[in-house]
Amino acid sequence: MPVLRINDHDMYYEVHGEGEPLICSGGWGTFCHGDAGHLPRGLVDHYRVVIFDHRGIGQSTDNFAVPSTTKLYADDVIALVNHLGIERAHFVGIIGIGACIFQEIAIQRPNLVRSLVNTGTWSRPDTKFIDQLNLWLDLHRMMGFEAFQRMVVMEAFDPKFYSTRKDSLLGPDGGWRDLNGHIETHERLSEAGLSHNTLDRLESITAPTLVMHNGLDFITAPRLTIPVEQGIPGARGHWMPEAAHVVTGRKARAEFCDVLLNFLAEY
Repeated sequence: MPVLRINDHDMYYEVHGEGEPLICSGGWGTFCHGDAGHLPRGLVDHYRVVIFDHRGIGQSTDNFAVPSTTKLYADDVIALVNHLGIERAHFVGIIGIGACIFQEIAIQRPNLVRSLVNTGTWSRPDTKFIDQLNLWLDLHRMMGFEAFQRMVVMEAFDPKFYSTRKDSLLGPDGGWRDLNGHIETHERLSEAGLSHNTLDRLESITAPTLVMHNGLDFITAPRLTIPVEQGIPGARGHWMPEAAHVVTGRKARAEFCDVLLNFLAEY
């Protein structure tokens, strides 16, 4: 798969499926390098899905002299979309900073965004979220990746799933593995997430928008996702009361995918 020179860094991307273009981004990780199977069921069957590595992740490099902001990451995605000749696309941000980046794109380039989906998102971090992200970073710095991974995995998954899948969720092939050995990337992503603030600009988003609210999300809880829905004119919210930060379980994942695909099909 190709690597492009964009905004003074190398950006890796992949394209899967055929149909209307859909740009999909996750949080502090990637759906690339054999992980496209973790995309929501049905996306690749119905859309031309573009996925990519954020700066400093996978095969994407970074320019550490440039301040890290969600606008910087948004400019990277816009440049990639322009390179691919895409004039209009669905933007699906799943769990975390990818959703925040797509808010910036919807604000900067409204004609580019056919529809917008945000899950696990925020418009401005509150005190608890700021302390949470800083604690994770301190833990990574002082105790290493394994300690950071244990904490974030325990907070991101519901207890039953964690108990039954602990061995696969932890370790070198487990959650947030893209940050293993890359403390600078963790710092950069944290910097962008902590400085993200679209709260007073969400009203300028004109794209049809779906915001997911997960009732048992202890990271990006509904107190953070609700203001996103409320700030975007005409935005639609969908509640999953029993879902954690990462949606797991056959029934919950099926609900998530059905809601997502039904929403996208409208536009």
